[in-house]
Amino acid sequence: MRYWNEKTEWILCPFCGNKTRNQIRDDTVLLNFPLYCPKCKQETLIEAKKFQVTVIEDFDKKQENKAE
Repeated sequence: MRYWNEKTEWILCPFCGNKTRNQIRDDTVLLNFPLYCPKCKQETLIEAKKFQVTVIEDFDKKQENKAE
């Protein structure tokens, strides 16, 4: 159920700036969330708290380190 008095915002892609398919509320907390942008087809790890989205590192670099 969606409460109309709670503000939501779209998470924007850190690469191209377009909307992704995810929305967050002010009480949403994301840690190590893999964010995918359907437009530029980039995937990156983010953290989000109180509408502040922070890029952790490139997801591809983490995958390369894991493969070694």
